Amino acid sequence: MEYFSTRNKELKVSSSQAILQGMSRDGGLFVPISLPLIEDLDPLMDMDYREMALFILEKFFPQLGNKNLKEAVNRAYDTKFTNEKIVDLKTIMGVNFLELFHGPTLAFKDMALSILPHLLKFSKAIEGIDKEIVILTATSGDTGKAALEGFAHVEGIKIIVFFPEKGVSKVQQLQMITQEGENTFVVGIKGNFDHAQSGVKAIFNDENFKEELKKDNYILSSANSINIGRLIPQIVYYFYSYCQLVKRQEIIKGEKINIVVPTGNFGNILAAYYGKHMGLPVNKLISASNNNNVLTEFFNKGKYDRRRELILTSSPSMDILISSNLERLLFQLTGEDEELVKDKMKELSEKGYYETVELDTSEFYSNYADEEDVNRSIRDVFMEGDYLIDPHTAVAYSVYKKYKEDTKDETKTIIASTASPFKFGKKVASSIGIDIRGKDEFFILEELSKKTGISIPENIKSLKDKPIVHKNISTKENMKNMIKGFLRVGDIYG
Repeated sequence: MEYFSTRNKELKVSSSQAILQGMSRDGGLFVPISLPLIEDLDPLMDMDYREMALFILEKFFPQLGNKNLKEAVNRAYDTKFTNEKIVDLKTIMGVNFLELFHGPTLAFKDMALSILPHLLKFSKAIEGIDKEIVILTATSGDTGKAALEGFAHVEGIKIIVFFPEKGVSKVQQLQMITQEGENTFVVGIKGNFDHAQSGVKAIFNDENFKEELKKDNYILSSANSINIGRLIPQIVYYFYSYCQLVKRQEIIKGEKINIVVPTGNFGNILAAYYGKHMGLPVNKLISASNNNNVLTEFFNKGKYDRRRELILTSSPSMDILISSNLERLLFQLTGEDEELVKDKMKELSEKGYYETVELDTSEFYSNYADEEDVNRSIRDVFMEGDYLIDPHTAVAYSVYKKYKEDTKDETKTIIASTASPFKFGKKVASSIGIDIRGKDEFFILEELSKKTGISIPENIKSLKDKPIVHKNISTKENMKNMIKGFLRVGDIYG
Protein backbone atom coordinates (compact mmCIF):
# COMPACT_ATOMS: atom_id res chain seq x y z
CA MET A 1 0.00 0.00 0.00
CA GLU A 2 1.37 3.37 -1.09
CA TYR A 3 -0.04 6.86 -0.75
CA PHE A 4 0.21 9.91 -2.98
CA SER A 5 -0.66 13.58 -2.69
CA THR A 6 -4.00 15.00 -3.81
CA ARG A 7 -2.00 17.74 -5.56
CA ASN A 8 0.76 15.66 -7.14
CA LYS A 9 0.43 11.93 -7.78
CA GLU A 10 4.17 11.70 -8.36
CA LEU A 11 4.74 12.37 -4.65
CA LYS A 12 4.43 8.78 -3.43
CA VAL A 13 5.18 7.62 0.10
CA SER A 14 4.83 4.48 2.18
CA SER A 15 2.17 4.16 4.86
CA SER A 16 4.66 4.85 7.65
CA GLN A 17 5.91 7.98 5.86
CA ALA A 18 2.35 9.20 5.29
CA ILE A 19 1.52 8.75 8.98
CA LEU A 20 4.69 10.56 10.08
CA GLN A 21 4.41 13.49 7.68
CA GLY A 22 0.71 14.16 8.22
CA MET A 23 0.58 16.40 5.14
CA SER A 24 2.41 16.17 1.84
CA ARG A 25 5.20 18.69 1.33
CA ASP A 26 3.22 20.28 -1.54
CA GLY A 27 0.35 21.14 0.81
CA GLY A 28 -1.80 18.26 -0.41
CA LEU A 29 -3.26 15.41 1.61
CA PHE A 30 -2.18 11.80 1.35
CA VAL A 31 -4.68 9.33 -0.12
CA PRO A 32 -4.25 5.60 -0.79
CA ILE A 33 -3.31 4.87 -4.39
CA SER A 34 -6.23 2.43 -4.38
CA LEU A 35 -8.80 1.51 -1.78
CA PRO A 36 -8.64 -2.12 -0.65
CA LEU A 37 -11.80 -4.06 -1.48
CA ILE A 38 -13.72 -6.21 0.99
CA GLU A 39 -15.75 -8.40 -1.33
CA ASP A 40 -17.11 -10.77 1.31
CA LEU A 41 -18.50 -9.51 4.62
CA ASP A 42 -18.86 -13.01 6.10
CA PRO A 43 -15.41 -13.05 7.78
CA LEU A 44 -16.30 -9.79 9.58
CA MET A 45 -19.60 -10.92 11.05
CA ASP A 46 -18.26 -12.58 14.20
CA MET A 47 -15.38 -10.18 14.80
CA ASP A 48 -15.31 -8.01 17.91
CA TYR A 49 -14.23 -4.39 17.53
CA ARG A 50 -10.51 -5.06 18.05
CA GLU A 51 -10.45 -7.90 15.55
CA MET A 52 -12.20 -5.79 12.94
CA ALA A 53 -9.87 -2.86 13.54
CA LEU A 54 -6.86 -5.12 12.99
CA PHE A 55 -8.44 -6.63 9.86
CA ILE A 56 -9.02 -3.20 8.24
CA LEU A 57 -5.82 -1.51 9.40
CA GLU A 58 -3.72 -4.34 7.97
CA LYS A 59 -5.17 -3.54 4.54
CA PHE A 60 -4.08 0.10 4.75
CA PHE A 61 -0.88 -0.13 6.78
CA PRO A 62 0.66 -3.55 5.98
CA GLN A 63 4.13 -2.04 6.25
CA LEU A 64 3.66 -1.67 10.00
CA GLY A 65 3.28 -5.45 10.34
CA ASN A 66 0.68 -7.65 12.02
CA LYS A 67 2.49 -7.78 15.38
CA ASN A 68 2.80 -3.99 15.69
CA LEU A 69 -0.76 -3.34 14.52
CA LYS A 70 -2.15 -5.92 16.92
CA GLU A 71 -0.29 -4.27 19.79
CA ALA A 72 -1.52 -0.83 18.68
CA VAL A 73 -5.14 -2.03 18.54
CA ASN A 74 -5.00 -3.76 21.93
CA ARG A 75 -3.41 -0.75 23.61
CA ALA A 76 -5.83 1.69 22.00
CA TYR A 77 -9.10 -0.12 22.65
CA ASP A 78 -8.66 -1.20 26.24
CA THR A 79 -10.28 -0.41 29.58
CA LYS A 80 -10.14 3.36 29.00
CA PHE A 81 -13.31 2.77 27.00
CA THR A 82 -16.21 2.43 29.43
CA ASN A 83 -18.21 0.21 27.08
CA GLU A 84 -16.64 -3.21 26.69
CA LYS A 85 -17.81 -3.32 23.06
CA ILE A 86 -15.92 -0.01 22.48
CA VAL A 87 -18.87 1.43 20.54
CA ASP A 88 -22.58 0.81 21.01
CA LEU A 89 -25.56 0.85 18.67
CA LYS A 90 -28.87 1.99 20.20
CA THR A 91 -32.12 1.71 18.25
CA ILE A 92 -34.34 4.63 19.24
CA MET A 93 -37.60 5.45 17.47
CA GLY A 94 -36.57 3.30 14.51
CA VAL A 95 -33.19 5.00 14.08
CA ASN A 96 -29.83 3.44 14.98
CA PHE A 97 -27.60 5.78 16.97
CA LEU A 98 -23.98 4.68 16.72
CA GLU A 99 -22.50 5.78 20.05
CA LEU A 100 -18.88 6.75 19.46
CA PHE A 101 -18.34 8.55 22.76
CA HIS A 102 -17.38 5.83 25.24
CA GLY A 103 -13.69 6.72 25.21
CA PRO A 104 -11.72 8.77 27.75
CA THR A 105 -12.71 12.20 26.38
CA LEU A 106 -16.34 11.25 25.62
CA ALA A 107 -16.21 12.09 21.92
CA PHE A 108 -15.78 10.16 18.67
CA LYS A 109 -12.28 11.54 18.24
CA ASP A 110 -11.11 8.94 20.79
CA MET A 111 -11.81 6.21 18.26
CA ALA A 112 -8.84 7.25 16.12
CA LEU A 113 -6.73 9.30 18.52
CA SER A 114 -6.37 6.38 20.92
CA ILE A 115 -4.51 4.44 18.25
CA LEU A 116 -2.65 7.18 16.35
CA PRO A 117 0.16 7.54 18.95
CA HIS A 118 0.96 3.85 18.53
CA LEU A 119 0.85 4.06 14.73
CA LEU A 120 3.26 7.00 14.92
CA LYS A 121 5.59 5.23 17.31
CA PHE A 122 5.87 2.15 15.09
CA SER A 123 6.18 4.29 11.93
CA LYS A 124 8.99 6.24 13.55
CA ALA A 125 10.85 2.99 14.33
CA ILE A 126 10.33 1.64 10.80
CA GLU A 127 11.70 4.84 9.25
CA GLY A 128 14.65 4.89 11.65
CA ILE A 129 13.88 8.42 12.85
CA ASP A 130 15.74 9.51 15.97
CA LYS A 131 14.29 13.02 16.14
CA GLU A 132 11.50 13.95 18.51
CA ILE A 133 8.06 14.24 16.89
CA VAL A 134 6.04 17.38 17.56
CA ILE A 135 2.32 16.84 17.03
CA LEU A 136 0.77 20.12 15.91
CA THR A 137 -3.02 20.26 15.99
CA ALA A 138 -5.82 22.79 15.65
CA THR A 139 -9.11 21.84 17.27
CA SER A 140 -12.69 23.01 17.05
CA GLY A 141 -13.39 21.29 20.34
CA ASP A 142 -12.98 17.53 20.67
CA THR A 143 -9.83 16.69 18.68
CA GLY A 144 -7.66 18.69 21.08
CA LYS A 145 -8.50 16.82 24.24
CA ALA A 146 -8.55 13.42 22.50
CA ALA A 147 -5.10 14.11 21.03
CA LEU A 148 -3.77 15.35 24.36
CA GLU A 149 -5.14 12.28 26.10
CA GLY A 150 -3.61 9.97 23.51
CA PHE A 151 -0.16 11.56 23.36
CA ALA A 152 0.36 12.70 26.97
CA HIS A 153 3.43 11.04 28.54
CA VAL A 154 4.36 9.28 25.27
CA GLU A 155 8.15 9.20 25.09
CA GLY A 156 9.72 10.88 22.07
CA ILE A 157 6.59 12.88 21.20
CA LYS A 158 5.44 16.36 22.18
CA ILE A 159 1.95 17.67 21.43
CA ILE A 160 0.84 21.27 20.87
CA VAL A 161 -2.87 22.09 20.59
CA PHE A 162 -4.35 25.38 19.39
CA PHE A 163 -8.04 26.04 20.04
CA PRO A 164 -10.32 29.07 19.49
CA GLU A 165 -10.36 30.79 22.87
CA LYS A 166 -14.08 31.59 22.76
CA GLY A 167 -15.21 28.90 20.31
CA VAL A 168 -15.51 25.73 22.41
CA SER A 169 -17.82 24.64 25.21
CA LYS A 170 -16.82 25.18 28.84
CA VAL A 171 -16.30 21.45 29.35
CA GLN A 172 -14.22 21.14 26.18
CA GLN A 173 -12.04 24.05 27.30
CA LEU A 174 -11.54 22.63 30.79
CA GLN A 175 -10.66 19.23 29.37
CA MET A 176 -7.79 20.82 27.44
CA ILE A 177 -6.42 23.45 29.82
CA THR A 178 -6.30 21.02 32.78
CA GLN A 179 -4.31 18.44 30.78
CA GLU A 180 -1.29 17.09 32.64
CA GLY A 181 1.94 15.93 31.05
CA GLU A 182 5.24 17.73 30.51
CA ASN A 183 5.07 16.94 26.79
CA THR A 184 1.72 18.76 26.37
CA PHE A 185 1.15 22.41 25.46
CA VAL A 186 -2.25 24.06 24.94
CA VAL A 187 -2.81 27.53 23.48
CA GLY A 188 -6.04 29.53 23.14
CA ILE A 189 -6.16 31.48 19.86
CA LYS A 190 -7.75 34.91 19.63
CA GLY A 191 -10.09 34.11 16.77
CA ASN A 192 -12.08 31.17 15.46
CA PHE A 193 -11.20 27.63 14.48
CA ASP A 194 -10.40 28.57 10.90
CA HIS A 195 -7.75 30.99 12.20
CA ALA A 196 -6.21 28.18 14.24
CA GLN A 197 -6.43 25.64 11.42
CA SER A 198 -5.06 27.95 8.72
CA GLY A 199 -2.25 28.94 11.08
CA VAL A 200 -1.30 25.30 11.63
CA LYS A 201 -1.45 24.57 7.88
CA ALA A 202 0.78 27.57 7.17
CA ILE A 203 3.33 26.23 9.65
CA PHE A 204 3.28 22.81 7.98
CA ASN A 205 3.91 24.53 4.64
CA ASP A 206 6.75 26.70 6.01
CA GLU A 207 9.86 24.80 4.92
CA ASN A 208 12.24 27.28 6.59
CA PHE A 209 10.50 26.86 9.94
CA LYS A 210 10.52 23.07 9.63
CA GLU A 211 14.23 23.12 8.81
CA GLU A 212 14.86 25.31 11.85
CA LEU A 213 13.09 22.74 14.03
CA LYS A 214 15.01 19.88 12.43
CA LYS A 215 18.29 21.48 13.47
CA ASP A 216 17.05 21.25 17.04
CA ASN A 217 16.08 17.59 16.53
CA TYR A 218 12.31 18.06 16.05
CA ILE A 219 10.01 17.07 13.19
CA LEU A 220 6.35 18.08 12.79
CA SER A 221 3.38 15.77 12.38
CA SER A 222 -0.37 16.16 12.75
CA ALA A 223 -3.18 14.58 14.76
CA ASN A 224 -5.93 16.26 12.75
CA SER A 225 -7.88 14.16 10.28
CA ILE A 226 -5.59 15.50 7.56
CA ASN A 227 -3.31 12.70 8.85
CA ILE A 228 -4.22 9.47 7.09
CA GLY A 229 -3.35 7.58 10.30
CA ARG A 230 -6.18 9.43 11.99
CA LEU A 231 -8.70 9.01 9.16
CA ILE A 232 -8.41 5.28 8.41
CA PRO A 233 -9.32 3.97 11.92
CA GLN A 234 -12.66 5.77 11.58
CA ILE A 235 -13.66 3.40 8.76
CA VAL A 236 -13.76 0.53 11.25
CA TYR A 237 -16.88 1.56 13.16
CA TYR A 238 -19.00 1.81 10.02
CA PHE A 239 -18.22 -1.79 9.07
CA TYR A 240 -18.68 -2.87 12.69
CA SER A 241 -22.10 -1.21 13.06
CA TYR A 242 -23.28 -2.67 9.74
CA CYS A 243 -22.36 -6.16 10.91
CA GLN A 244 -24.20 -5.54 14.18
CA LEU A 245 -27.38 -4.72 12.26
CA VAL A 246 -27.03 -7.94 10.28
CA LYS A 247 -26.46 -9.99 13.45
CA ARG A 248 -29.56 -8.42 15.02
CA GLN A 249 -31.50 -9.40 11.90
CA GLU A 250 -32.52 -5.79 11.31
CA ILE A 251 -31.08 -6.07 7.81
CA ILE A 252 -29.91 -8.94 5.65
CA LYS A 253 -26.29 -9.13 4.53
CA GLY A 254 -25.86 -7.03 1.40
CA GLU A 255 -28.83 -4.78 2.15
CA LYS A 256 -27.92 -1.11 1.84
CA ILE A 257 -28.09 1.36 4.72
CA ASN A 258 -27.96 5.14 5.06
CA ILE A 259 -25.27 6.78 7.17
CA VAL A 260 -25.83 10.24 8.69
CA VAL A 261 -22.82 12.16 9.96
CA PRO A 262 -22.68 15.60 11.63
CA THR A 263 -19.66 17.07 9.91
CA GLY A 264 -17.43 20.12 9.91
CA ASN A 265 -13.97 19.10 8.73
CA PHE A 266 -15.45 16.26 6.62
CA GLY A 267 -13.22 13.52 8.02
CA ASN A 268 -15.83 11.34 9.71
CA ILE A 269 -18.13 11.19 6.70
CA LEU A 270 -15.18 10.72 4.35
CA ALA A 271 -14.35 7.57 6.33
CA ALA A 272 -17.89 6.35 5.60
CA TYR A 273 -17.40 7.22 1.91
CA TYR A 274 -14.17 5.22 1.84
CA GLY A 275 -16.00 2.36 3.55
CA LYS A 276 -18.67 2.40 0.84
CA HIS A 277 -16.05 2.22 -1.89
CA MET A 278 -14.36 -0.67 -0.09
CA GLY A 279 -17.56 -2.70 -0.25
CA LEU A 280 -19.78 -1.53 2.60
CA PRO A 281 -23.38 -1.58 1.30
CA VAL A 282 -24.40 2.09 1.55
CA ASN A 283 -27.39 3.72 -0.09
CA LYS A 284 -26.92 7.37 0.84
CA LEU A 285 -24.28 9.32 2.77
CA ILE A 286 -26.07 12.14 4.57
CA SER A 287 -23.89 15.14 5.36
CA ALA A 288 -25.34 17.18 8.21
CA SER A 289 -24.15 20.75 8.84
CA ASN A 290 -25.05 23.41 11.41
CA ASN A 291 -25.51 27.10 10.55
CA ASN A 292 -22.02 27.11 9.04
CA ASN A 293 -23.43 25.33 6.02
CA VAL A 294 -20.60 25.62 3.47
CA LEU A 295 -20.82 21.89 2.78
CA THR A 296 -24.56 22.04 2.10
CA GLU A 297 -23.89 24.72 -0.49
CA PHE A 298 -21.08 22.65 -2.01
CA PHE A 299 -23.27 19.59 -2.53
CA ASN A 300 -26.42 21.44 -3.54
CA LYS A 301 -25.03 24.32 -5.60
CA GLY A 302 -21.61 23.16 -6.74
CA LYS A 303 -19.82 26.04 -5.03
CA TYR A 304 -17.53 26.12 -2.00
CA ASP A 305 -17.50 29.60 -0.47
CA ARG A 306 -15.89 30.43 2.86
CA ARG A 307 -16.49 34.18 2.44
CA ARG A 308 -18.91 34.52 5.33
CA GLU A 309 -18.77 35.14 9.03
CA LEU A 310 -18.26 32.06 11.14
CA ILE A 311 -21.28 31.49 13.37
CA LEU A 312 -20.63 30.18 16.87
CA THR A 313 -23.23 27.50 17.56
CA SER A 314 -24.08 24.93 20.21
CA SER A 315 -22.21 22.34 18.10
CA PRO A 316 -18.74 23.92 18.17
CA SER A 317 -16.88 20.95 16.68
CA MET A 318 -18.70 21.81 13.44
CA ASP A 319 -18.07 25.56 13.53
CA ILE A 320 -15.78 25.38 10.53
CA LEU A 321 -15.70 27.19 7.18
CA ILE A 322 -12.72 25.36 5.65
CA SER A 323 -13.41 21.62 5.56
CA SER A 324 -9.94 20.20 5.04
CA ASN A 325 -10.93 16.65 4.13
CA LEU A 326 -13.20 17.81 1.33
CA GLU A 327 -10.00 18.03 -0.71
CA ARG A 328 -9.75 14.25 -0.58
CA LEU A 329 -13.32 13.87 -1.82
CA LEU A 330 -12.73 16.42 -4.58
CA PHE A 331 -9.74 14.37 -5.67
CA GLN A 332 -11.92 11.26 -5.92
CA LEU A 333 -14.86 12.96 -7.63
CA THR A 334 -12.66 14.55 -10.30
CA GLY A 335 -11.16 11.20 -11.28
CA GLU A 336 -7.95 11.92 -9.33
CA ASP A 337 -7.27 15.12 -11.27
CA GLU A 338 -4.42 16.54 -9.18
CA GLU A 339 -4.04 19.68 -11.31
CA LEU A 340 -7.70 20.58 -10.92
CA VAL A 341 -7.53 19.96 -7.17
CA LYS A 342 -4.42 22.11 -6.89
CA ASP A 343 -6.13 24.92 -8.82
CA LYS A 344 -9.29 24.76 -6.69
CA MET A 345 -7.31 24.82 -3.45
CA LYS A 346 -5.38 27.82 -4.75
CA GLU A 347 -8.63 29.58 -5.60
CA LEU A 348 -9.98 28.84 -2.12
CA SER A 349 -6.83 30.25 -0.54
CA GLU A 350 -6.61 33.36 -2.70
CA LYS A 351 -10.23 34.17 -3.54
CA GLY A 352 -12.07 32.48 -0.70
CA TYR A 353 -14.19 30.27 -2.93
CA TYR A 354 -14.18 27.89 -5.86
CA GLU A 355 -16.81 26.51 -8.18
CA THR A 356 -16.73 22.85 -9.12
CA VAL A 357 -16.87 21.32 -12.54
CA GLU A 358 -19.74 18.93 -13.28
CA LEU A 359 -19.27 16.59 -10.35
CA ASP A 360 -21.47 13.61 -9.59
CA THR A 361 -22.30 14.04 -5.91
CA SER A 362 -25.41 11.83 -6.04
CA GLU A 363 -23.98 9.52 -3.37
CA PHE A 364 -24.56 12.34 -0.89
CA TYR A 365 -27.53 14.18 0.52
CA SER A 366 -26.69 17.40 2.35
CA ASN A 367 -28.69 19.76 4.51
CA TYR A 368 -28.26 21.80 7.67
CA ALA A 369 -29.92 22.42 11.02
CA ASP A 370 -30.25 25.76 12.80
CA GLU A 371 -30.35 26.23 16.57
CA GLU A 372 -34.12 25.84 16.78
CA ASP A 373 -33.83 22.56 14.88
CA VAL A 374 -31.23 21.43 17.41
CA ASN A 375 -33.43 22.39 20.39
CA ARG A 376 -36.38 20.55 18.90
CA SER A 377 -34.39 17.41 18.09
CA ILE A 378 -32.85 17.13 21.57
CA ARG A 379 -36.28 17.66 23.13
CA ASP A 380 -38.18 15.29 20.82
CA VAL A 381 -35.70 12.42 21.08
CA PHE A 382 -35.70 12.74 24.86
CA MET A 383 -39.47 13.10 25.26
CA GLU A 384 -40.47 10.48 22.69
CA GLY A 385 -37.52 8.10 22.80
CA ASP A 386 -36.26 8.57 26.38
CA TYR A 387 -32.80 9.07 24.91
CA LEU A 388 -30.43 12.00 25.40
CA ILE A 389 -28.33 13.32 22.52
CA ASP A 390 -25.75 16.09 22.26
CA PRO A 391 -26.10 19.08 19.87
CA HIS A 392 -23.91 17.56 17.14
CA THR A 393 -25.98 14.38 17.10
CA ALA A 394 -29.10 16.57 17.15
CA VAL A 395 -27.88 18.29 13.97
CA ALA A 396 -27.58 14.86 12.35
CA TYR A 397 -31.01 13.74 13.54
CA SER A 398 -32.64 16.95 12.34
CA VAL A 399 -31.06 16.64 8.89
CA TYR A 400 -32.09 12.98 8.73
CA LYS A 401 -35.71 14.02 9.34
CA LYS A 402 -35.42 16.54 6.50
CA TYR A 403 -33.98 13.82 4.28
CA LYS A 404 -36.93 11.55 5.00
CA GLU A 405 -39.39 14.37 4.29
CA ASP A 406 -37.64 15.11 1.00
CA THR A 407 -37.24 11.53 -0.20
CA LYS A 408 -39.72 9.32 1.71
CA ASP A 409 -36.82 6.85 1.92
CA GLU A 410 -37.34 4.13 4.55
CA THR A 411 -33.85 2.59 4.27
CA LYS A 412 -32.41 1.49 7.62
CA THR A 413 -30.20 4.29 8.89
CA ILE A 414 -27.24 4.75 11.21
CA ILE A 415 -26.64 8.16 12.80
CA ALA A 416 -23.13 8.83 14.07
CA SER A 417 -23.62 9.97 17.67
CA THR A 418 -20.39 11.83 18.20
CA ALA A 419 -20.28 13.12 21.79
CA SER A 420 -21.71 12.68 25.24
CA PRO A 421 -24.57 15.11 25.94
CA PHE A 422 -22.82 16.03 29.19
CA LYS A 423 -20.07 17.80 27.24
CA PHE A 424 -22.69 20.37 26.22
CA GLY A 425 -24.77 20.54 29.36
CA LYS A 426 -26.21 24.04 28.95
CA LYS A 427 -27.67 23.44 25.52
CA VAL A 428 -28.95 19.96 26.29
CA ALA A 429 -30.47 21.01 29.63
CA SER A 430 -32.24 24.07 28.23
CA SER A 431 -33.57 22.00 25.31
CA ILE A 432 -35.35 19.58 27.65
CA GLY A 433 -36.84 22.31 29.84
CA ILE A 434 -34.27 22.87 32.60
CA ASP A 435 -33.89 26.51 33.65
CA ILE A 436 -30.19 27.33 33.20
CA ARG A 437 -30.33 31.09 33.77
CA GLY A 438 -27.53 32.30 36.04
CA LYS A 439 -26.47 28.77 36.93
CA ASP A 440 -22.96 27.36 37.03
CA GLU A 441 -21.99 24.80 34.37
CA PHE A 442 -21.49 21.99 36.88
CA PHE A 443 -24.71 22.79 38.73
CA ILE A 444 -26.50 22.48 35.39
CA LEU A 445 -24.91 19.08 34.83
CA GLU A 446 -26.22 17.94 38.23
CA GLU A 447 -29.70 19.12 37.27
CA LEU A 448 -29.43 17.34 33.94
CA SER A 449 -28.40 14.14 35.69
CA LYS A 450 -31.33 14.36 38.12
CA LYS A 451 -33.89 14.92 35.38
CA THR A 452 -32.63 12.19 33.05
CA GLY A 453 -31.46 9.61 35.58
CA ILE A 454 -28.09 9.44 33.78
CA SER A 455 -24.93 9.74 35.86
CA ILE A 456 -22.46 12.49 34.98
CA PRO A 457 -19.42 10.79 33.40
CA GLU A 458 -16.57 10.75 35.90
CA ASN A 459 -14.13 12.28 33.40
CA ILE A 460 -16.37 15.36 33.27
CA LYS A 461 -17.32 15.43 36.94
CA SER A 462 -13.66 15.50 37.99
CA LEU A 463 -12.91 18.60 35.88
CA LYS A 464 -14.51 20.82 38.51
CA ASP A 465 -11.60 20.44 40.91
CA LYS A 466 -8.69 20.07 38.48
CA PRO A 467 -6.05 22.85 38.47
CA ILE A 468 -5.59 24.93 35.33
CA VAL A 469 -2.26 23.88 33.79
CA HIS A 470 -2.26 25.79 30.48
CA LYS A 471 -2.92 29.55 30.52
CA ASN A 472 -1.45 30.42 27.11
CA ILE A 473 -3.17 32.87 24.77
CA SER A 474 -1.87 33.82 21.32
CA THR A 475 -2.76 35.47 18.05
CA LYS A 476 -2.58 33.51 14.82
CA GLU A 477 0.47 35.56 13.84
CA ASN A 478 2.40 34.55 16.98
CA MET A 479 1.82 30.79 16.77
CA LYS A 480 5.36 30.00 15.61
CA ASN A 481 6.84 31.90 18.54
CA MET A 482 4.61 29.97 20.94
CA ILE A 483 5.91 26.71 19.46
CA LYS A 484 9.51 27.89 19.74
CA GLY A 485 8.97 28.90 23.33
CA PHE A 486 7.55 25.52 24.34
CA LEU A 487 10.31 23.63 22.51
CA ARG A 488 12.95 26.11 23.69
CA VAL A 489 14.41 26.55 20.21
CA GLY A 490 15.53 29.57 18.18
CA ASP A 491 17.90 32.44 18.80
CA ILE A 492 16.52 33.30 22.22
CA TYR A 493 17.41 29.80 23.51
CA GLY A 494 20.42 29.13 21.25
